[in-house]
Amino acid sequence: MILKGKVHKFGNDINTDYIIPSKYKTRISDMTEMAKHVMEDADPEFAAKLSAGDFIVAGSNFGCGSSRETAPRVIKTSGVSAVLAKGFARIFFRNAINVGLPVVECDTSQIDEGDDLEVDLEAGRIRNLTKGLELGVAPLPDVMVELLKDGGLVEHFKRYGTFNLQSVK
Repeated sequence: MILKGKVHKFGNDINTDYIIPSKYKTRISDMTEMAKHVMEDADPEFAAKLSAGDFIVAGSNFGCGSSRETAPRVIKTSGVSAVLAKGFARIFFRNAINVGLPVVECDTSQIDEGDDLEVDLEAGRIRNLTKGLELGVAPLPDVMVELLKDGGLVEHFKRYGTFNLQSVK
């Protein structure tokens, strides 16, 4: 899985209420409508600046807060291809994989707002095309790559009717 897009950079401790403010979680049930407000409290112009395939890049503890799947689902629905961060809240990381949103733990200090990236999830490689840098990261386990390719855990179950580990190398 190779992903390409532009960087939108955030800092540390981006909690789930920054990702999607609670005032929208309780009023809006349509995920496409909710995606118009993604990251609004951290950057009010984020949704307007976002192009399909772009990346969210952040510091440590991304996704802390609520354990609901709404936060990674709204990021995925907004068109973000992946989230790269120095660290993730464990439940956010697991929920992201479950809903089919790629998440990559890496050193984000050499990635800046507006950089163009190419991320190869299977090879564990991030190419900063703007700066001509290549950053190595631990590749995601094969089972996670398979879940992402299938669109998440629910889509995987729809496809195989079970948690089919035989499809994984």
